[in-house]
Amino acid sequence: MKEEMTSADVAALVAELSCGELSIIDAKVGKIYQPLEDEIRLNLFVFGKGRMDFVIQAGKRAHLSQYKSQNPKIPQSFPMLLRKHIMSSRIVSIKQYDFDRIIEIGFIRGGVETVLVAELFARGNIVLIDKQRRIILPMNPVTFKGRRIRSGEVYSYPEAQISPLDVTEEQMLSVFKSSDSDVVRTIATRFNLGGLLSEEVCYRAGINKNLPVFEVGSEEISLLLRAMKETFLPLRTGKLDPYIIKKTEGDSSKSIDVVPIEMEVYRDFPKVHFPSFNQALDEYFGKREAAAINEQIGAVRKEKVNLLERRLKQQEEAVDKYGKEAAKQTAIAETIYANYQMIEDLLKILSSAREKGYSWDQIKSIIKAAKDSVPAAKSILGIDSATGILTLELMGMKINIDVTKTVPQNAQVYYEKSKKLTKKQEGALRSIEETKLAMQKKEKPVAKKGAIRIKKHWYDKFRWFVSSDGFLVIGGRDADTNEEIFVKYMEKRDIVLHTQTPGAPLTVIKTGGKEVPPNTIEEAARFVVSYSSIWKSGQFSADCYWVNPDQVSKTPESGEYIKKGSFIIRGERNYLRDVPVGVAIGIEMGEETRVIGGPVSAISKTGSYVLELVPGKFNQNDIAKKIYRKYVETIGDPSLVKQIASPDKIAMMLPPGESDLKT
Repeated sequence: MKEEMTSADVAALVAELSCGELSIIDAKVGKIYQPLEDEIRLNLFVFGKGRMDFVIQAGKRAHLSQYKSQNPKIPQSFPMLLRKHIMSSRIVSIKQYDFDRIIEIGFIRGGVETVLVAELFARGNIVLIDKQRRIILPMNPVTFKGRRIRSGEVYSYPEAQISPLDVTEEQMLSVFKSSDSDVVRTIATRFNLGGLLSEEVCYRAGINKNLPVFEVGSEEISLLLRAMKETFLPLRTGKLDPYIIKKTEGDSSKSIDVVPIEMEVYRDFPKVHFPSFNQALDEYFGKREAAAINEQIGAVRKEKVNLLERRLKQQEEAVDKYGKEAAKQTAIAETIYANYQMIEDLLKILSSAREKGYSWDQIKSIIKAAKDSVPAAKSILGIDSATGILTLELMGMKINIDVTKTVPQNAQVYYEKSKKLTKKQEGALRSIEETKLAMQKKEKPVAKKGAIRIKKHWYDKFRWFVSSDGFLVIGGRDADTNEEIFVKYMEKRDIVLHTQTPGAPLTVIKTGGKEVPPNTIEEAARFVVSYSSIWKSGQFSADCYWVNPDQVSKTPESGEYIKKGSFIIRGERNYLRDVPVGVAIGIEMGEETRVIGGPVSAISKTGSYVLELVPGKFNQNDIAKKIYRKYVETIGDPSLVKQIASPDKIAMMLPPGESDLKT
């Protein structure tokens, strides 16, 4: 049964996808997923055809697929980094390298060119490289002899083989002279064909495939060369005849191979023909692999449920264990107090004996001799000479007494042990509740799906938040929205804020004619500082100021020029010094349910599930997904979270530059 594509398969697929009805040239790349460790799926939008998935399984296959597979709820790092580089890009080329099992897909986005290399041979790999062929990211970083597939290295191909499409008689003769194997193995290894295609060439040439190469003469070379050219002629002309080969077993049949061209070795086998080789590949590989992925993911999810059940059982056992042990330690402490006088007398006797110079061995002998006449001595089980620990049996319990401590101090040791065990028990009880919530996936439901109300507002295009005092504050996202706020939405009764350094949004407090409290001005100051270049630079505070709208102008001084999105501030400025940055993201649940972002104090007042941000190392796309995953984990309903706080909606609320969650 065929498990991976051949070089001829790759040639046929690339021919179909590079031109004609199935062409993916100019397709736009959407999201990228990694359902399995060695597989990625690129969601493509092809003009006039709609959306489709392009599947690459390293070392095995690549094709468009109509069969959907379940994707992990939390994407792995490799597809996330691929999204960073090629999401929303356009496919500009797809080609095969040198009749090898290597596909190169070229992308362009914003003038930046990248190439995704899919290696479908041996262990396989998927590698993203730049225009200079330097590796940006490999799926599997590996090092071979003379070949390193690691970030930063220049991508190099494996050792080239001779293409059967272009081989000459002299090259074939040279290959056979340098081989010590048989005909079929020599063709398979030196012409990059694999076993079946090599057998096809031998079959068409009428030559025994097991013939030793030293018996091959010029006549056999000519026959093999002619058969090779004939076999692969459809790949040159594009006249493919793709089909799946079936093998009958009793009353049923199973698929054993998929080929793009007519194969003489399969002449007598049942076949299912397809209009394109891509469809044949999808039916042969895609249907089977998608089912396997869904089954595997289902098994993983079932295993997670079983894992939670096992965890719950272990936690319940721990609670019981800690409770019993804590009770035991308390009982020992109380027993010590119940036998206070006896223990104190023993400690005095032992202390006196030691002061008189008796060794522990002598003391042990004295105690042993006194057991019949002294009642207290009967309770002594032993003395540890190294540590001075006296072991007693009291009320059916073995109790260790430190002879250097008083009776209350010895009892306190056991009380402290009991306290620690009780705290562990309390922690285990909290863990049980968390596990139960994870199993139920019903922790703090935001709202019923039917009750969610998402409205559109005129200020959604801007940066915005509602202050703790109820004032709407808006800010520009770029030069265009800065201009729009200045022209359309800034009124005489408003308050305008900006930072001392350039690179901040034009920020306006919409007063509605009301007096603005100092707290709102302070929150707006934090807003303008946090959503400025200050955050981008990694600083944690900056100066800003506020002015009246009539102090803001687009009219420069004579001979000066103001670029788009910039303004002239005239007159006295009201400074706020050393304003700290600080942004929070939350979910507002009131008349409408939506994701909100802004100063921590304002978001904390009206939002739930509030997460604070600080300048950090994650770009907007990555931190938005991180926040989204946290909401999914907390709320427990991915579809609900996606509706109200998708990564795209969260990203709209984030400051520019890189951020991290405050710990």
